[in-house]
Amino acid sequence: MKFSLGPSLFFWPKQQVEDFYQQAKESSADIIYLGETVCSKRRELRANDWLALAKDVASSGKQTVISTMALLEAPAEIQVMRKLCDNGELLVEANDLSAVQLMHELKLPFVVGPAINCYNLSTIKVLLKQGMTRWVMPVELSGDWLKTLLAQAEEENIRDQFECEVFSWGYMPLAYSARCFTARSEDRAKDDCQFCCINYPLGRKMNSREGEKVFVLNGIQTMSGYQYNLVNEVNAMKDIGVDIARVSADSEQAFAQLEQFKRQLSQPQQYPLDGVNECNGYWHKIAGMSIAQQ
Repeated sequence: MKFSLGPSLFFWPKQQVEDFYQQAKESSADIIYLGETVCSKRRELRANDWLALAKDVASSGKQTVISTMALLEAPAEIQVMRKLCDNGELLVEANDLSAVQLMHELKLPFVVGPAINCYNLSTIKVLLKQGMTRWVMPVELSGDWLKTLLAQAEEENIRDQFECEVFSWGYMPLAYSARCFTARSEDRAKDDCQFCCINYPLGRKMNSREGEKVFVLNGIQTMSGYQYNLVNEVNAMKDIGVDIARVSADSEQAFAQLEQFKRQLSQPQQYPLDGVNECNGYWHKIAGMSIAQQ
């Protein structure tokens, strides 16, 4: 079983991004994803910068994957996506079906990211015909659902045609919108956002009237208010056939989480989850904000 570092979903200054990925090169991650997946207005790093950074990370010997945006709203964004997809060197994570189509036209293998709604074997088969070699399960699905789907893939003799990756730690990306919620929270129009999401390196917390952490606002992306944590499910994931567990690049805390996840293979133990900041409900088919009783 391998462990990946997912793309950073937040808007950070260029130097912070570069410093983070220098640490990533030295981390225990087997696979590193990077690239802007949320908003094209986040231009601290442009397409050429991301590609240069990705190639630098790849020089460390780790598999490096360039991630595309999940919501495209303008022709210019499609041109940027085309440049990323046709980079001539790096594997691409497609987070939108237009990227899937482009990779198919280029006859290149690709990863299907968690933003693409792939919920059954029929869709898996379609994506395999398009060129998919790795599939990241949508974050809201359960372990039982995944076990059933992977068993079906075995029965159809296609399981060896793709790797399965599970988002296992971090604030979960739940939804995307053409509206910018961070700008709205500061009474700004989206066209005059002044890039205010850079002021919230871990997003802007949104609580219920009762004070419960409901969501994290991250530009046009709505995320979970709690950090998902499947550290206690690592060996269960391995047993049902998961190839890769993903730790999201939320912060430098991700590197410690990678170590903790990897230790579960050789020194398994039950970690108490913090009910104030963490959840694992989706995996256990209960409310996503909840923690399943061990």
